[in-house]
Formats: sequence, C-alpha cells, structure tokens
Amino acid sequence: MTSNTGFLRVDLRSDTVTQPTPGMRAAMAAAPLGDDVFADDPSVNALQAQIADLLGFEAALFVPTGTQSNLCALLAHCQRGDEYIVGQMAHCYRWEGGGGAVFGSLQPQPLNHQPDGSLALAEIAAAIKPDDAHFARTRLLALENTFGGKRLPMDYVQQATDLARQHGLARHLDGARLFNAAVAQATELGTDPYQEARRIANCFDSVSVCFSKGLGAPVGSALCGSRELIARAHRIRKMAGGGMRQSGGLAAAASYALANHVQRLAEDHALAQRLAAGLSRLPGLVVAQPQTNVVFVDLEGPARAHAADLIPQLARHGVLATGLYQLRFVTHLDVDAAGIDHALAVIGDIFSR
Repeated sequence: MTSNTGFLRVDLRSDTVTQPTPGMRAAMAAAPLGDDVFADDPSVNALQAQIADLLGFEAALFVPTGTQSNLCALLAHCQRGDEYIVGQMAHCYRWEGGGGAVFGSLQPQPLNHQPDGSLALAEIAAAIKPDDAHFARTRLLALENTFGGKRLPMDYVQQATDLARQHGLARHLDGARLFNAAVAQATELGTDPYQEARRIANCFDSVSVCFSKGLGAPVGSALCGSRELIARAHRIRKMAGGGMRQSGGLAAAASYALANHVQRLAEDHALAQRLAAGLSRLPGLVVAQPQTNVVFVDLEGPARAHAADLIPQLARHGVLATGLYQLRFVTHLDVDAAGIDHALAVIGDIFSR
C-alpha cells in the first residue's frame, strides 16, 4: 500500500498484482519438493487432489497460467476442425492470443454477451451446427464466471449447460475468478462459498481456476476434470512447455490460498462497493454497480475529453488503474479502506480541477 518512499500508493490495475502474505511465504518455504514432471512432487500432488476434491472432480492438473489451463481444456475437449461456442469478449477467445486456433486448429464461434455477461440460450442453440460436412463440428460450450466482475446467475448456468449437454456438447468453465462468484453467491444465499463453488463447477465437464488473482498466490492455475480428460490435458501441457520441476513451492502457495483466502474475498467485494459509491458522486463518471471485486467506470461529457491523460495523472498521485474512456479498478488483498479512500480523494481532486 505504501511505497519505499512513504508515498501512499494503491494498485487497482488487477488482482494479479498481489504479493504473498507472510503465512503463504511460510507455507512455500516449508513445502516438500519432488519433480512434478515425474509426478512425484508431493506438494503439487496434494494441491491437485485438494482442488479436484473441493470442486467435485476426479482429477486436476497444476499449470503455470490460466491461459495455458484454458488452452489445455480446449485441446483436450476438441480435435482439429472442431468448433467451440464462446463469448465475443470471453478471455479464452479474445485475450489468449487465439491459442485454440493456432495450436489446435479449432474454430471459435463467438456470440455477443447479454448485459449480465451471459450468452443467450437461443443464440447458443442456433450456433450449434448440424452434422454436415459443410460445417465444423460443434463440440464445446465455453462460459466464463465471473465475467467482467459479473456473476453469472446460477439458474442461467444450469440452463446453458443443460442445453449444451442435450446437444452432445462438452462444457468448459473459465473460472479464473470462480471463488469470487462463489463468495458473491454465498453472500446472497446465506450459504458456504466452498459449497457454492462446487455447485457452479458441477455444471461443467472441466473448470479452470486461477490461484494468482483474488486468491493471492504468486503463480498458477488448475484445470479440473475427469481422469481421462486430465490425462489428455497433461500431454498438451507438456507440448505447451508447462511441465515444471520442483514446483511444489508454488503449489503450496495455492493450497494455502484455498484454505485461507477464499472467505476473505468478501472484503474485496465490500471495498469495490465502497469505491463505486464514492465514484458515483463525482460528475462525469457513470459507475457500474460492482457484483464482486471489479469496478467499471465510463467517462462522459468534459471528463471524456481528458481521458487520455487520466491514467498517467492517477499514477503520478499513487493510484494505478487501467482503461481509457472506460476505467477499470480491481480490489484485492493488498488493498484496504485507506487505499480506497486515497484513490477517491485523488480522483475527486483531479475532476474538481
């Protein structure tokens, strides 16, 4: 929160910027190590068993990044010339370098998102190709939860995945922020976040979970699925250069995060609400009500004319964010109420001038 010079600094660019907590560092230092390429790193094996059991799957695979986890899922579910249905702004389509097409010769069929982040059921059904040589074979529906910080409604998740199953499609979830969705869902229902994470995951044949976002681990994601799927994904991970040797220290950080950093995501959500409430009082800003830890802000009127200089101005005053005409702020375990109030003060001062 405070830089080495004593200057107050709050990094709201992403929840990927977190530093390991003291407890996490201790768990990393104490982790027993082996060689995961030989499948004998006990800390990696323990993490894979932990996340698979937690989400109700037979097996899991620890990988360096969420991008690689999604790539392994796409290529494990589909063959060359197959097609997957996905959102136009979904991470595994828009922001991962076209990996499914480049490495797997897969054809994405992107659909526009609805305002709540979902894909319309009728459009999913219409996009499924008939069994005809003129068309790519539709094999997979890929959803993302949370999407842009929005939690997909549970009823929708069940309906969309039921629709896919009825048409013989596999179902993959990019759950990079699955636990943010689960915490928000549990808060609404008065239930347990781990229970809600499992409810969401059980609608899918595979789920990718990121440990280095809201959960605060330094590196890594896991792909969960059946033993057969994970065996295929393991081969793909090898080809993609994702086999790591003594990676148990990284796995231990993820295990610590699963045990200690899930419930506290509610704090990040509360800070996002605090930030949104303060920003909504400023002229020229249209603030989307956050559902989890991501706050989007549109600039209008005179504020829009100064958009190009806004991010550098914020940075000069110790507030890091991303965007241009639409700003994005992300809360996480290295942000506290003082940081949010500092950000509000800086932004308010800039707009007053």
